[in-house]
Amino acid sequence: MAVSNMPGCSPIPIHRSGRPKSLICSHNAHVDHQPGSNNPLAKTLSNLLHLRIDKPQSKIIGNSLFQQNSHLESQRISAPSSSPKEVVSHMWRELHGSSDWDGMLDPLHPSLRREIIKYGEFAQATYDGFDFETSSKYRGSCRYNKKKLFDVLGLTKNGYQVLDYVYAMSHAEIPSWLERSRFLDAWSKDSNWMGYVAVSDDKETLRIGRRDIIVAWRGTMTPAECFKDFQRRLEPIGCNSEAKVEHGFLSIYKSRRESTRYNKSSASEQVMTMINKVVEFYRNRGEQVSLTITGHSLGGALALLNAHEVASTIPNLSVSVVSFGAPRVGNAAFKEEIETLGVKALRIVMKQDLVPKMPGVVLNEGLQKIEEITGTLDWVFTHVGTMLELNVTSSPHLKHRFSVMGYHNLETYLHLVDGYLSASSGFRADAKRDMALVNKSCDMLVDELRIPKNWYQLANKGLICNEHGRWVQPERDPEDIPSPLSAVQQQQHQYQQYQLIIENEGAYLGLGSLYGLSDLG
Repeated sequence: MAVSNMPGCSPIPIHRSGRPKSLICSHNAHVDHQPGSNNPLAKTLSNLLHLRIDKPQSKIIGNSLFQQNSHLESQRISAPSSSPKEVVSHMWRELHGSSDWDGMLDPLHPSLRREIIKYGEFAQATYDGFDFETSSKYRGSCRYNKKKLFDVLGLTKNGYQVLDYVYAMSHAEIPSWLERSRFLDAWSKDSNWMGYVAVSDDKETLRIGRRDIIVAWRGTMTPAECFKDFQRRLEPIGCNSEAKVEHGFLSIYKSRRESTRYNKSSASEQVMTMINKVVEFYRNRGEQVSLTITGHSLGGALALLNAHEVASTIPNLSVSVVSFGAPRVGNAAFKEEIETLGVKALRIVMKQDLVPKMPGVVLNEGLQKIEEITGTLDWVFTHVGTMLELNVTSSPHLKHRFSVMGYHNLETYLHLVDGYLSASSGFRADAKRDMALVNKSCDMLVDELRIPKNWYQLANKGLICNEHGRWVQPERDPEDIPSPLSAVQQQQHQYQQYQLIIENEGAYLGLGSLYGLSDLG
């Protein structure tokens, strides 16, 4: 699911500091419901979902306000965009959810805030690297290769390295919002890039107290599509036949087809193969290993399915999920089973966001209070994990009006996490994350900040002027094209990449054995 990630929002490179290199204003085709009594749809949705629609604040024009806004803009431009890193190795289990984050959420522990934002940035990368452009023959793929992704998106500061990409089917049984190119020479007619597996480097491992594997899952659907496509049947999962999950989520996670190039194995099989290899590799080195799975919206749902499978098959592995704006995934029996397996889930939810209220707007965990009369209701949807609730009205930098897209925007979530102190406190004055990122693909920032809405895209929508003076779609660099090679050729290409890693980065000495490359000769 996405907002800072919607179709038509193509990425531009971001500086290593986390700030965009440039702001390119775009008027994307996003329509927000406007506030006020003249919007019956907004009022109906608000009444149904118990949302609050605040009237727009009247604009005050005066020298004092002008000076205040100028000072705010000056502060935003000149202040560092991130907090200094601190060593958290002594408390990594608490940060990873060993006590279900008891006493760490209200007030929000500063170290936990930084870790949440870190994982949120990894989830955001699945949008910023995704090719949404309808005219691209690579639509549905990642714009950048594994070695380049974090560098281009300014995430090398987080101290992780991408190991592999994950692809999912986009066949007819999957809802229509999964992106596919309409061109005959498209990179794939069947698959979509859905995320990646990465691992902490030696420096970050020392700081956080263990070798951390992450899986980041992408989401693309809007709240309306969520409501339309995921009010379906629950389907059994796992060893407990009573544990059930939503059919559409499971289909994306498990679908495969032998005739495809990228989904001869399912997203589940791809990610489990890599996780097993990485866990075995670092355990054989005597290291403490954890797995953190993150995702926004649909990506948060896939993260729970992934966590359930990992905890069911890999013993004694610390598994946690950090999700943003995620919908419900399964029933109460699924919740009980995933908790019994030891998975720790922290779900960050915005009070005004519609998606976490789905599926099961009516048939949800709220009905459990009548189970003494009706017995266990295995056909209702139930959230999993510990909730950190945010409120858009807490930030003085956001427009307090009804905006379906803005409320579900991952960058809005990260802005609110960065400013969150406690449920009873205001927005923290020393928040570091650049506010401009909120408006990458929505219009949530107050006009006084003078940040264009929907600004995140390639210059000229990716077109370049060739030597003949014609504006054309450029070819990607060969290393950024999804590989059309055979399985053996792909292995040989991977071998060359990993050899470079081994030669150039001592921290990854020995990675060759992790990938079974000795078999290639």
